[in-house]
Amino acid sequence: SDGGVLGKRWKDTADTVIVGGGCVGVSLAYHLAKAGRKDVVLLEKTELTAGSTWHAAGLTTYYHPGINLKKVHYDSIKLYERLEAETGQAVGFHQPGSVRIASTAARVDEMRYQMTRTHWHVTPQYMIGPEKVQEIFPLINMDKVLAGLYTPGDGHIDPYSLTMALAAGARMYGAQIYNPAPVTGLEPTADGRWDVQTPHGTIRANRIVNASGFWAREVGKMVGYEHPTIPVHHQYVVTATVPEVKALKKELAVIRDLEGSYYLRQERDGLLFGPYEKMEKMVLQDSWVRDGVPPGFGKELFESDLDRIMEHVEMAMEMVPVLKKADIINIVSGPITYTPDLLPMVGPFQAVRNYWTAIGFGYGVIHAGGIGKFLSDWIMNGEPPYDLIECDPNRYGKWADVPFMCAKARESYGFNNVVGYPKEERFAGRPTVRTSGVYQLLRDRASMGFHAGWEQPHWFYKPGDDKGYEPSFRRTNWFGPVGRECQLVMERVGVIDLTPFGKFMVKGKDSHKLLDRLFANNMPKVGLTNISHMLTPNGRVYAEVTITQLAPGEFLLITGSGSELHDLRWIETEAAEGGYEVDVTNVTDDIGVLGIAGPNSRKVLQKLTDEDMSDAGFKFLHCKSIKLAGLPVRAIRISYTGELGWELYMDQKNMAAVYQAMMEAGKDEGIDNFGTYAMSSLRLEKGFRGWGAEMNCDTNPLEAGLDYFIKLNKPADFIGKAALQEIKAKGLKRKLSYLSLDTDDIDPEGNETIWHNGKVVGNTTSGAYSYSSQQSLAFAYLPMELCSVGQKVEVELLGRKYPAMVIQEPLVLTEPTRTRLQKKEKSKA
Repeated sequence: SDGGVLGKRWKDTADTVIVGGGCVGVSLAYHLAKAGRKDVVLLEKTELTAGSTWHAAGLTTYYHPGINLKKVHYDSIKLYERLEAETGQAVGFHQPGSVRIASTAARVDEMRYQMTRTHWHVTPQYMIGPEKVQEIFPLINMDKVLAGLYTPGDGHIDPYSLTMALAAGARMYGAQIYNPAPVTGLEPTADGRWDVQTPHGTIRANRIVNASGFWAREVGKMVGYEHPTIPVHHQYVVTATVPEVKALKKELAVIRDLEGSYYLRQERDGLLFGPYEKMEKMVLQDSWVRDGVPPGFGKELFESDLDRIMEHVEMAMEMVPVLKKADIINIVSGPITYTPDLLPMVGPFQAVRNYWTAIGFGYGVIHAGGIGKFLSDWIMNGEPPYDLIECDPNRYGKWADVPFMCAKARESYGFNNVVGYPKEERFAGRPTVRTSGVYQLLRDRASMGFHAGWEQPHWFYKPGDDKGYEPSFRRTNWFGPVGRECQLVMERVGVIDLTPFGKFMVKGKDSHKLLDRLFANNMPKVGLTNISHMLTPNGRVYAEVTITQLAPGEFLLITGSGSELHDLRWIETEAAEGGYEVDVTNVTDDIGVLGIAGPNSRKVLQKLTDEDMSDAGFKFLHCKSIKLAGLPVRAIRISYTGELGWELYMDQKNMAAVYQAMMEAGKDEGIDNFGTYAMSSLRLEKGFRGWGAEMNCDTNPLEAGLDYFIKLNKPADFIGKAALQEIKAKGLKRKLSYLSLDTDDIDPEGNETIWHNGKVVGNTTSGAYSYSSQQSLAFAYLPMELCSVGQKVEVELLGRKYPAMVIQEPLVLTEPTRTRLQKKEKSKA
């Protein structure tokens, strides 16, 4: 198309070009312009709201089962409440509240679980009994109602009016919105900017943001990316006037019948309800993935199909009996975009400079306001305003192919209202192409977890064990076996597959200089390893990385599986913008990793190598290239279990041979396998902090107790140094503390509320059972006045407050510390 007539002056340059005029893109334009960013341009190919926005049911809720997304929902609702006053445009915002209905015991547990995850947030959320449910929604059939999760302030908004109000606000603050203006090409320039091509001319932009909804793949392909987004068919049904609804004095709350898997709300004097069909019944528009979105599709709908949702309609009639007599006047069936895990992809992209995404929104209306603010803050300040790693666009690599994406989208849609257990695993689309060299050997012997496409053992089966995946809010089938694996590592020797680690090689003339700028620790000498942190300009912990200098100026960087491309992007961006002469390579897929740990690990390795493995011959945090069973291995003396151990890095194709040689050599030493659950328990006993739990973009390293790794006096001006000096001068408000808990059949896992004298005072960050001391442990953030050893507090788990106490960390000394103390004792003797 020629793009039609714009009727306004074309700009040749822009700071930020947003592609797509749905509620998300328009919200970003509004927030950037309001924050004072000049030269913001939004390009919409037909008209604003075309795509998924115009036909959305418009539900708004404070509730989200995750932690960080609660902030997104909160910011959206607070914006929508004041938008009309600010822009003079009506938005049709209704706030009758909403209730999630529990009609099974597991659901009641889930609500209790969600309450402890919410009490330490600003979100208003209450667990209510059946009488209160009936009061808020008088038309409900009470037979199945056990409890409700009530969020006042929830409701629905008119998506078209919302988008128009945001557009009016964006223009008011100086943003340009061009339509019809389809983007026909995106060309990167040598200096990291973009030429955005349209029928009206080309705009040179400092950055581009893909906010193009179900056209995300089309726009992604222009920059060489296949984004894992797929349109699904979502239907909702609108009824004619229902006399019982018309007779009500106030608007009904929105209900979500979780067992029936639908939402239902009042629409004028009738009702509107939208179900989520099961995996086998739901429809994916996968032809759009293969052939692209049909040209000209924008404000069209799909053919509706009442048969497909009939079982949900029947469940709704049972829960809300007035529906039986109601006439259906409209069935809307439209495309909404899904990602494999149902969370959007928000932020800057790895490997393409200054290309950002805001795509994959299954719930664009409730996310639009908060995500617009989140991205605007990130663009303005050079760092995210808070941790939102679960929406990082870089969580999917090349392994997230089309078959995987289709299987996962189907599962995510069908699982929309399943009970959300801790340590949840979902099995569709697995395994991906990412399997380690020992996967075939281990896959039938262990309960596998999914980490950035990889399969990794959580725990191993023995004869007589209750096998398989049995999720629970309490201790479940893995509790005993994990204790057995902890004992194995403490007393004998265990082997673990650590292949999912992200692994990068950094070399070249400026490698040392770049890393000194990126990391707060000093760089290790050749042949040595240390733990280092990348901080944001405001002094938050962006990443924790293990760094080894293999040869002069050649560094191996190791990070957690979940932050592989998240960390790589940060490193590459600094290298490009600072003009460093370096070569950064991602070697994650090529290198397999085995961990060996326990008092007998040295004996086992010594049988397979000529290298001196003794304490003096191979010191803690040293790295050597050795031959193990005749195969080349890079060994680093380090273990996340805190016991004597090594991490062994090797070519994927040699992994099975090395593994089998170790298992054979270790028979007399009692060697066996262990998984990540045992490792989590062991690391907590040793007081080791984990990125994404104890530290992330919401925490600074000083409150996280990482002072040892932060070298404020090193000559290099590392990112975040000035901010940390200021934080240190001002003094901390809270500190990471170490808690022991008195529990029964339940253990903390992180993100629970901590109470003291009837007030919320903090939150746990991770938790586990300590098998060696037979008590629950947790890390937690507490205000400075409650941090002293001996301080008593309470931790809320499943609706009960369990007594807890701040204890001296660590509970178990690490092997290097024990060895050092033993030597000291001997020299005294």
